[in-house]
Amino acid sequence: MLQFDYTALPGRVVFGAGVARRELVAEFDLLDAHRVLLVATEREEPLARELAAPLGDRVVAVFSSVRQHVPLAIAEAARALATSVSADAVLSIGGGSTTGTAKAIALTTGLPIVAVPTTYAGSEVTPVWGLTERARKTTGVDPRVLPRTVIYDPELTLSLPADLSAASGLNAMAHCVEAFWAPGRNPISSLAAEEGIRALAAGLPVVHDTPTCLSARSDLLYGAYLAGSAFAVAGSGLHHKICHVLGGAFDLPHAQTHAIVLPHVLAFNAPDAPDAARRIAHALRVADPVVRLREMSAHLGIPAGLRDLGLREEQVDEAAAQVETSVPPSNPRKTDRATLRELIRAAWAGTDTTAVLAATTTSKE
Repeated sequence: MLQFDYTALPGRVVFGAGVARRELVAEFDLLDAHRVLLVATEREEPLARELAAPLGDRVVAVFSSVRQHVPLAIAEAARALATSVSADAVLSIGGGSTTGTAKAIALTTGLPIVAVPTTYAGSEVTPVWGLTERARKTTGVDPRVLPRTVIYDPELTLSLPADLSAASGLNAMAHCVEAFWAPGRNPISSLAAEEGIRALAAGLPVVHDTPTCLSARSDLLYGAYLAGSAFAVAGSGLHHKICHVLGGAFDLPHAQTHAIVLPHVLAFNAPDAPDAARRIAHALRVADPVVRLREMSAHLGIPAGLRDLGLREEQVDEAAAQVETSVPPSNPRKTDRATLRELIRAAWAGTDTTAVLAATTTSKE
């Protein structure tokens, strides 16, 4: 007999080609917002200003000093700007770092966010925030940071290069896979995760081979929405704990790190999570999901190992030590520092985690 907890998160989603240019004013009217702080990276600021132009003088300031992993100093500067211009809402246009900066503002000010994602990060539908200080990334959950409205427009992702689309899409895939064994998993989040994997797996190869295919871009954005929705309620597990350490402590690029680590954690957990492995395989339409993810990553041009992103071999031990204290007890397979070291080292070298860990006896009883 089923028994589970599920908290449906509030939020409005507007999805479709061209909606960012057509619906933005109406969404701020619904919020009764008249002093909007626009947040975008320097690279995406021209696009952000173009999309926000219909708001006219309701945009009272632009914050463009966005940095990945949201350093605390950047968050404080963004909050100070929001206060100085008496902003009553935040408009975030960009990827996960941009959304994260908007969330940092909302965390202390309570300002509502309208998020317009241009990548497949998925963080725009989660109440999860993250800040980095002194090479340590801290995350938390707070309903204040959950965007009130998310506008998904696949046209905005057409300019995202194929390699970044691949990494971002696999980052979303990692959210789905993790949702099957994260602490808050439940039948509803698992349904969203399985459908998210299906949509992402359908869209990724097409976007790689035909970057201008709008229907494939739509599949990826739809999959990213489902991935974020599943992650939002299921929470963070072993995969994300590893990636947060790698990003916060060693400043590795977010999406590429997730893409590389994903098949390694799946290979590690799958033997002790057979139902999750079966459903992931079904969504990917293969017998072995680990092999399929490795093949997909190779086809998409994902770097083979974390060393290709700049992680040094001597940093593996430090990463394992940091991860050890944060792995949820609910992880399907027991972990210790030695096992984590082997897992992270396999991801560093790009070797087969299944082979590396075959002799370990860390399964839960």
